Amino acid sequence: MTTLDAVDDGARAQQPSFRVVKGRERGYHRAAVDTFLSAARESFESESGELTAEEIRVASFPLVKGGYVIGDVDAALGRIEDAFAARRRDKAIRDGRAEEWVQDARDQAQTILDHLARTRRQKFARTGFLAFGYRVDEVDHVAARIVRFLRDGDELTVEQLRSAAFRMQRHGYHEEQVDALLDATVDVMLAVR
Repeated sequence: MTTLDAVDDGARAQQPSFRVVKGRERGYHRAAVDTFLSAARESFESESGELTAEEIRVASFPLVKGGYVIGDVDAALGRIEDAFAARRRDKAIRDGRAEEWVQDARDQAQTILDHLARTRRQKFARTGFLAFGYRVDEVDHVAARIVRFLRDGDELTVEQLRSAAFRMQRHGYHEEQVDALLDATVDVMLAVR
């Protein structure tokens, strides 16, 4: 049974697909999550597959009282993203494009390494002095782990990158740039899994 099957089975039983937050806590809007997961299932089962692993990674949902537990939904989305990426990789291999696939992953990895070779505390553009961005030291720490993974083969998992969270600071790194590099690294990791 795939993750998508398990999610769909829960919806058919008219029970929540995930745990629901209690009390005053906020969670992901249940109908929005269920609708997205239904569309993901349909896309996965169709040969054309309209959704991509990247679109699943950036999916977002409104936060509401009585919503789904965020961690549970995020973990399921990670598994679904993995399934979409594996399907895309397998199709490339079946189509005789394995060498091209590997070369694309190497090229993307080299682009990431080239970007992260920048000077410490200057790896990404910074926000203005009064604006907030990601904490520079925390991002640089994760960047160093990515470099060690890509260059030296040190241990790093997709789940660790997906769960990377940074505190905010004035004159920090631009969030969009950091997030884009993390997404690109996840793409490389999923391509060679």
